[in-house]
Amino acid sequence: MGETSARTGLRDITREAVRARIAAVAVARFDRDGFDAVTVEQIAAEVGISARSFHRYFPAKEDAVIGDPLRHRGALAEALRERPDDEPAWTALREAFVGMMVRAGEDPESGRRSVRVMMSTPSLRARNLEKHLAWADVLTPILTERLRAGDPDGAELGAAVLVQAALGCFDVAIATWSVTDEDAPALLRRTFDTLAAAV
Repeated sequence: MGETSARTGLRDITREAVRARIAAVAVARFDRDGFDAVTVEQIAAEVGISARSFHRYFPAKEDAVIGDPLRHRGALAEALRERPDDEPAWTALREAFVGMMVRAGEDPESGRRSVRVMMSTPSLRARNLEKHLAWADVLTPILTERLRAGDPDGAELGAAVLVQAALGCFDVAIATWSVTDEDAPALLRRTFDTLAAAV
């Protein structure tokens, strides 16, 4: 690795560390005081940067909580592709979501704070929907191929329905997890299994 590449790599690591610090401070303040009550200027002052610098890392306050809506999309798609071909579609989806959660490896308390803030703020719930649409865009075609052998004509509709149901289960699981001490993957499996048992 050349000196220029090493410098670029260190710069990226430093930038990501600053970004993570700003997000952590922002989410803690939002969770404590309410999203609408906290200003960018307050967050920036606590971190020790200017409001202008905050906006270099996050174009809007919402971005400090939600981040990139495409985040985890690749990991989720890969987790679904890795499921055994003979596994039922609903089980494959459930385990793909569990796998994505495990790979994310987020600090549980920070994750809980982020979810609480997101669930309490309309603009963040809208951004969360944007994230779900991005996830559905990659999951639906993968699931369609999985279902095509058993139902060539209904595979696309079936996949779309199952993916949306899975996203609903995911939301219920993380909302419950954010206010309990339950293990996130175990809770996620319970939400999927509850729906499967009811239909």
